[in-house]
Amino acid sequence: MSGPLAGYRVLELAGIGPTPFCGMMLADMGAEVIVVDRVDAKADFSRVAQHVLNRGRRSIAIDLKNPDGIELFMKLVETADGLIEGFRPGVAERLGVGPDACWERNPGLVYGRMTGWGQEGPLSATAGHDIDYIAVSGVLGAIGRVGDRPVPPLNLIGDFGGGGLLLAFGVVCGLLESRESGLGQVIDAAMTDGSAVLSTMMHGMAASGLWDLNKKGVNILDTGAPWYDTYETSDGGYMAVGAIEPAFYGAFIDGLGMTDVDLPEPHDRASWPALRGVFADRFRQRSRAEWTTIFEGSDACVAPVLALGEAATHHHNLERQTFIEVGGSVQPAPAPRFSRTVADPPAMPPEFGADSEALLGELGIDPETIAGLRAAGVIA
Repeated sequence: MSGPLAGYRVLELAGIGPTPFCGMMLADMGAEVIVVDRVDAKADFSRVAQHVLNRGRRSIAIDLKNPDGIELFMKLVETADGLIEGFRPGVAERLGVGPDACWERNPGLVYGRMTGWGQEGPLSATAGHDIDYIAVSGVLGAIGRVGDRPVPPLNLIGDFGGGGLLLAFGVVCGLLESRESGLGQVIDAAMTDGSAVLSTMMHGMAASGLWDLNKKGVNILDTGAPWYDTYETSDGGYMAVGAIEPAFYGAFIDGLGMTDVDLPEPHDRASWPALRGVFADRFRQRSRAEWTTIFEGSDACVAPVLALGEAATHHHNLERQTFIEVGGSVQPAPAPRFSRTVADPPAMPPEFGADSEALLGELGIDPETIAGLRAAGVIA
C-alpha cells in the first residue's frame, strides 16, 4: 500500500455512517483498515446501503459475543496501531473490547470512539441521529431562510464533517503522539462537539457584531445578503452567487449587465430585500446554461447549482478526476491530494468476511484451527 498513512494498521468495528466514513478516509490515505464485521452482517442492510464507504478495506467477520471470538479480536489488537468504533458508550466495555481491555494487550493502541452526544453528559446514553446532534449544537437552527423552518443540510455536518472527518483527524493526531510516548489514548469524537467546532467562525463574527446567533436568514452567509444566495433561472435551474468582496461584486454586476443601473448599496442591510428582488428578476431572464456561459472564467464568484448526479460530468471535475469509478460505481475520489506520497486508487469494498482466513493465517493460526472456528460460528 502507498500513501501518507502507509504502514499504519487500524481496526474498524463495523458500524454505520460516520465510523465507516472515518475508516474510508484513513484507507484512502494508505492505512491498512480492517473491518471487523459481525458474523451475521450479511443480513445487515446498513452495510449494503453504505457500500462505497467501505472501499479500500479488508474484512474479517468475528463473533464478539463468543470468548474465542474475543481472543481472536485481541490477537488483531496486538498488531494494530489504532481502532475505531461507533457504539453507544459502554457497549464496547460490555463486549470485553473496551480501551482498558485492549491496552492490556497493546498499550500503544489509539482508541477512537464515535458517538453523537459524547462519552459523558446527560444525553450520552440516548439515541439520536445527525439532525438531533446539529440541532443541539445550534447549527441546524442557523440554516434556512428567515421565517422558514430550519433545513437539514443532508447529514453532512453531524455525521461526516463534525463526525467521521473529526474522528479521522483525532486518530491521526493520536497516532502521531503515540509515536513519541508509546502510549495509546481514547479519542472521544462527539458529533455535537464536532458540529459546534464547524460553526466557530459564526461565533467569532458574532463577537465582532457581524452575526446574529439567534436569527437565521439575516446574516451575510445564510441567505440574508442578496450577494450570497441562490437564484432561479428561466428554465428552473439555479445559480449560486458568492460575490462578497467589492472586486467580485463588481464583476458580478458586470456579468448581470447592470453596471449602468442605479442599484442600492450592497452592504446596506435595509436595502437587501430590494436588491434581492432586482437580482431575482434578472436571473429569471436567462437559462442556467446561458448564465454559466456568461460567468464562467470570471471573478464574479457565480456558479451553476448542479445536482449530485450532474457533478461527475462537469468539465472541471472531469479534468481533475474529482469523481472516479470503482467497480462500476461512480464516487468521489480520495481527498486531499498529496504530491509525493500518492495513495493507490481505492479498492472495491470487500465482501463480507472476505479476508477472515487470510488475516487469521497472518496471525499464525493454522488452517485446521481456522476451519474449526468457522464450523463453530466464531468466524464467517
